[in-house]
Amino acid sequence: MKRKMTEIPESKDKLDATTNVVVSGPEDDALRWRQVDWRRAEADVRRLRQRIFTASKAGDLPRVRRLQKLMLHSRANTLISVRRVTERNAGRLTAGVDGEVVLTPEAKMQLVDRIQHDAEPFKAMPVRRVYIPKRGSSTKRRPLGIPVILDRVHQARVVNALEPEWEARFDRRSFGFRPGRGCQDAIQAVFEVAKGKSPKRPWVLDADLASAFDLIAHDHIQTMIGAFPARGMIRQWLKAGVVEQGRLHRTEDGVPQGGVVSPVLLNIALNGMEQAVGVRYLSSGSIRTDSPTVIRYADDLVALCHTRQDALEIKAKLAKWLAPRGLAFNEDKTRVVSLDEGFDFLGFNVRRYRGKLLIKPSKTAIRRIRARLKNEMRSLRGSNARAVIRRLNPIIRGWANYYRSHVAAEIFGDLDTYLWKLTYKWATASHRNKPKSWVTARYFGQFNKARQDRWVFGDRHSGAYMHRFAWTKIVRHMVVKSGASPDDSTLADYWAWRRRKPILPINNTTLRLLQAQDGCCPICKTRLFADDQQPQTSSDWEQWLTSTRTTITIVKPVMPDTADHRLIHAQCSGPALLPAYQPSGLA
Repeated sequence: MKRKMTEIPESKDKLDATTNVVVSGPEDDALRWRQVDWRRAEADVRRLRQRIFTASKAGDLPRVRRLQKLMLHSRANTLISVRRVTERNAGRLTAGVDGEVVLTPEAKMQLVDRIQHDAEPFKAMPVRRVYIPKRGSSTKRRPLGIPVILDRVHQARVVNALEPEWEARFDRRSFGFRPGRGCQDAIQAVFEVAKGKSPKRPWVLDADLASAFDLIAHDHIQTMIGAFPARGMIRQWLKAGVVEQGRLHRTEDGVPQGGVVSPVLLNIALNGMEQAVGVRYLSSGSIRTDSPTVIRYADDLVALCHTRQDALEIKAKLAKWLAPRGLAFNEDKTRVVSLDEGFDFLGFNVRRYRGKLLIKPSKTAIRRIRARLKNEMRSLRGSNARAVIRRLNPIIRGWANYYRSHVAAEIFGDLDTYLWKLTYKWATASHRNKPKSWVTARYFGQFNKARQDRWVFGDRHSGAYMHRFAWTKIVRHMVVKSGASPDDSTLADYWAWRRRKPILPINNTTLRLLQAQDGCCPICKTRLFADDQQPQTSSDWEQWLTSTRTTITIVKPVMPDTADHRLIHAQCSGPALLPAYQPSGLA
């Protein structure tokens, strides 16, 4: 079957590469993709994941393997995986070494058929190595491995078979790259342990693993996954190699950051850390008072202990435990401190002030956002106000939404003052021959009618205005229940309740439509925002807000008097609906 290929350049942040895009195919393939019952497909995958989880929790390994084989052969799993990789993932427009991305409905259905009916033995392809800025550093960069689109879909299929088995076995206070958990849960778990006038665990091992993704031992991963049906595929991905500057390099250790399956493999390799340091729980799920606790997010972890000596002993135990996994502590970033001295964790600073525990945005995070705003405004000189607003709003909303769960109101106000100075400087520089009164009248006013503030930066022509940090309310996060997983069918009501709790950084109109639709798209009947892909960092929120402009659309019915507007996936369509506009209030 022939496919027409068109070459388009990737955006600058995705490298200066040329991408081959599948743009045409049989018309019936496009129709078949649009007619997929996504609600049923998601329900089939969810039920099978729950069955794997239940069997794993019961210790019935033969049943786990049989169910995993069913998942790997499931057409519903393939459909969901293709949709995740080609429509929902942030890197859906980024090509691997084959230069191919899949954009059109017919190409997506052809990819499904290719995976389901391919009789040839599977062969993994090398990943394309790129470098992106490292979080917390303006000079360092970290490597990212981009698999080809076919391998990404296969990895998503494997994750749905492998992850629920381990969700039943993961450490209770492991929060990184797991469905239903995230950074906010990890930092709130720290607060729950360290709060109070006289916390029982006042000493902290603030640890960081050195290049965990790059150094983790392949043999250990293979041993941990055991007789998993797709272990051969995983081994091929681990050994596939990387292509950098046109040269192929072998991979003897590590997993590529950027692969769909990589975070799951890292969590599997690091599972058992709580047992290694002697963490003990009561039958209720609470930690015993005489036990230390370890809170981990991917390769960042903190251990809260009763004494300094306990913290040093735990560090020695963990160093010995990490060695067979090919890992070690980054000694430059690993230290033992008291809560009175404080420590940084996931962009927050945790410290006791006169006997009271406060968690604030770290000084490093504040310096980084100020530098980011300054650089963005400098690069926007010569642009119009609407371009400035469009560029900065996702940054402001994303950063504020990440830090809204703790003590951040004062910092939000300081950042608003700093941002006002930047916008005023930009406005005066754009009109050097105009008096300052003319400049302020043009760019500042009460653009947000819900706020009694006449110094909001905005665009007179479109009515768009710049969001402020302080407009984001402080809302405390409720940590996930100990040991809870979305794959546990007995906790369906609990997870349905948690899905209703998060407050998304969207405007009131979009929020009202989202609540009226119970968070679902009226066309495909699936959730508008994937529950297992919630943003975890401030940059993730920024990326989420930017991408949502193109993945979510507000539409109106053919007969405007008969129904209200609706939110739908941009990829969905229906004869009774006409496109109206993108929800600009999302960012």
